[in-house]
Amino acid sequence: MVEKTAEIIDGKAFAEKLRRRVADAVDQVQDAHGLTPGLAVVLLGEDPASQVYVRNKGKMTKEVGMASFEHRLPEDTTEEQLLTLVRGLNKNDEVHGILVQLPLPGHIRAERVLDAISPDKDVDGFHVINAGRLATGGADALVPCTPLGCLMLLKDKLGDLAGKRALVLGRSNIVGKPMAALLLRENCTVTIAHSKTEDLPGECRRADILVAAIGRERMVKGDWIKPGAAVIDVGINRIPAPEKGEGKTRLVGDVDFDEAVRVAGAITPVPGGVGPMTIAVLLRNTLVAACRQAGIEAPEI
Repeated sequence: MVEKTAEIIDGKAFAEKLRRRVADAVDQVQDAHGLTPGLAVVLLGEDPASQVYVRNKGKMTKEVGMASFEHRLPEDTTEEQLLTLVRGLNKNDEVHGILVQLPLPGHIRAERVLDAISPDKDVDGFHVINAGRLATGGADALVPCTPLGCLMLLKDKLGDLAGKRALVLGRSNIVGKPMAALLLRENCTVTIAHSKTEDLPGECRRADILVAAIGRERMVKGDWIKPGAAVIDVGINRIPAPEKGEGKTRLVGDVDFDEAVRVAGAITPVPGGVGPMTIAVLLRNTLVAACRQAGIEAPEI
């Protein structure tokens, strides 16, 4: 008998389609209103992973027809210098979205910098005003990119989410809390679990939808998952891969994929699941922000 395995949720393919829809929408607003959305990305220091992210963001921003503004600053840039740059970008009419690449050097308070970004240009969705809008059900919130990407994948795979029992494993401001708010907005019954939750495996086994965003490699085992559940793995953990050669590494998620794929109904892989969605949603958020600032209706994407 052939063992049944979960359907793979292909985030890379979905993100490609989303970027194409964004590009078409950018063409529409340019033709109809002469509006070119602009995204400014600010990077401090020489962190290799951040360098790659920023390079990819700039490349994809241009590919969808938007204007890209990159600001690469030395690691010893002061907090006040960074705040001065952010305030200038707030006033720049060609810039509709501002993203300050995290993590920031230790001498800079990330919270202060993120709060300095205009909520209307906060395409990362981290500003306390956008967090409050999302938490209170406001339709005008700019939503953090990763959880919004997760929601898009879930709705594409499952359709209507109303009434489903969802568990979000992780309570960060970047993924866990906004993910829970988005699922509530879809009329799911939502539980947030974390490292202090009693009987964590049992809580996970009750969920029709399990979103793992706890930052611990392969923590969620196959017997934690309700048979047939949809599993969204947000984790990106780098582990040694001696099979690839000395010193080599590979990426794994917060879910033990090899076990989970035998139990779940649908699951995102790592890599190739949630990761590609983040930049695609960032571009979508920039388009929405640009249209709102111009006082025009954003195309449906």
